[in-house]
Amino acid sequence: AKLHQRLDATIIYVTHDQTEAMTLGTRIIVMKDGVIQQVDTPQNLYDRPVNLFVAGFMGSPQMNFIECEVKEVGGRCELHFVGRKVTLQDARSKKLIEGGYVGKKVILGIRPEDIKDEQVAIESLPDSTFEAEIRVYELLGAEVFLYFTLEDKNNTKDLNNTVDITARVNPRTTARVGDTIKIAFDLSKIHLFDKESEAIICH
Repeated sequence: AKLHQRLDATIIYVTHDQTEAMTLGTRIIVMKDGVIQQVDTPQNLYDRPVNLFVAGFMGSPQMNFIECEVKEVGGRCELHFVGRKVTLQDARSKKLIEGGYVGKKVILGIRPEDIKDEQVAIESLPDSTFEAEIRVYELLGAEVFLYFTLEDKNNTKDLNNTVDITARVNPRTTARVGDTIKIAFDLSKIHLFDKESEAIICH
């Protein structure tokens, strides 16, 4: 990075390490099997991936992916997954309805940092709050990774019955392995992908 600044020259750097790409690159080309997937700034690749591959490649831990079924109730879309549901905001509902996704399956993507366990988040996001049992607790000093599994005890047909989730939370969290806690999804930060094409539907 210092060499780049000193030379002020165009440098092409090839790496399989997304952290290197994010920290060194001003413009990144993400490739898969020799095919360009997206060309963008590091921040846009992270915030606005064009497909499932880019979304999963950028970020560590990677984005959580959840298979959902889309249902329309009163002009708004609900996403049903592992015995749970969330109601989407109007803009995302409109995209799904206009795109013909009602009754179909989509992939919900949410980054670990957009899953909250603080009380203020639980209170402000009641419609996307779930109970979960912590399976693994990782303290990394400035942050904590919580790993848990959402299960469908009613065994919903045609959808995955379990989904493994990673949350990145404040190190002051009191959650520990074996605890059942409440966690909230920040629905303003989710991404929705077409299950067949894996292309982005909306951010």
